[in-house]
Amino acid sequence: MIGASIFSVFGVGARIARQNLPEAFVLSGVLALIVAYSYAKLGPRIISNAGPIAFILKGIGDTLITGALSVLMWLTYVVSIAMFARGFAGYLLPLAGLPSTSVSEAVVIVAVVGVFTALTFFGSAAVGTAEFWIVLAKLAILGVFIAFGLARIELARVTPDVSPSALGGLVHGGVLFFLSYMGFGLITNVGESIRDAERTIPRAIYTSIAIAMFVYVSVALVAVGNLSISRLSEVGENALAVAAEPFLGHFGYILISIGALFSLSSALNATLYGGANVAYSLAKDGELPEFFEHKVWFKSVEGLYITAALSIAFALLFDMGGIASITSSVFTIIYLFVLVSHYRLADEVGGSRILIVVNTAVLLAVFGALLYFQYTDNPAILFGTVGVLGGALVVEAAFRYGRSRLLNADAISGPDASSG
Repeated sequence: MIGASIFSVFGVGARIARQNLPEAFVLSGVLALIVAYSYAKLGPRIISNAGPIAFILKGIGDTLITGALSVLMWLTYVVSIAMFARGFAGYLLPLAGLPSTSVSEAVVIVAVVGVFTALTFFGSAAVGTAEFWIVLAKLAILGVFIAFGLARIELARVTPDVSPSALGGLVHGGVLFFLSYMGFGLITNVGESIRDAERTIPRAIYTSIAIAMFVYVSVALVAVGNLSISRLSEVGENALAVAAEPFLGHFGYILISIGALFSLSSALNATLYGGANVAYSLAKDGELPEFFEHKVWFKSVEGLYITAALSIAFALLFDMGGIASITSSVFTIIYLFVLVSHYRLADEVGGSRILIVVNTAVLLAVFGALLYFQYTDNPAILFGTVGVLGGALVVEAAFRYGRSRLLNADAISGPDASSG
């Protein structure tokens, strides 16, 4: 959860929420907790590598909409990879002293996605060996950033602005940074391996969101409190590195840049070979292979190349703000159907239907706000969101009616879910 999105879209968030950026991260964390409530109830009872699609399949059955959502889940990973690739270019080019032009950014985007795509020829061990140490390194770097930066904060810069326009920016930033917490539900995918899953999964979900919120808010306080909003907005995609210069000098700039490159590489690697792999297999075949191995593309090798090609296309067609907004929109749709499924399964898995209704209403408002901000900021982003949603329906219709493919409930759900 922590790292890639805050490195890649931090400058966009500063431009939108301005000095209310820390509060925007609090708001997005609260929105994540709304969804987490349903994950915490569904996760211990419906155990599957298919993630939220298993919840939706159990809640509303195998329909065209359910299938389209499985395709949509794959597309969320496609757009996420685009965000990580564009963020990688945003940090690499200034660090290397190269001009950030559309051509240079395109070269880096194509190269970094191409490199990780090529790693498939070396097997899963090659792409997974350094994952733990990369994560540890990025957290350590963020820890240094927070520890040294908090002592230098200028309080006037982080005092909340309660003017109407500023509050609008806070809401905009909050719904945009919703994507920063995506991933908290992954713990539900391995429920069969967890001791006392009914107690452990909810604790893991809520604890992870709390830790991520603390890190995000702390980083935002340090950045906004040490650098002017105009400067943070100006530097864009490598804003966090520039924000380290006032208290760590050029060393801080280099340190955060390297941390960002590690973090974005790690996220791109994990998303390309893990999440997108699972989602593509489910969308294409309607089930997951009996022997599930992360970072192996099974028999669907073409899925790797399609995912990589589409990710490059999104990275080249949209700026960072657009990619982040589309990602948040698509995740919100999937989350909405998870909440609907929870409502229908509440008697079996537990939970207050009144609270679920309230949570669903809040999430619908978030989705409406995202579409409104897309329309007012750049209608092309809204068209991109509509294109992703329409594309998911078209692809699902082709799979479902052209190949008579159905989603296999037994293949993607554990024994607890089937008994429910």
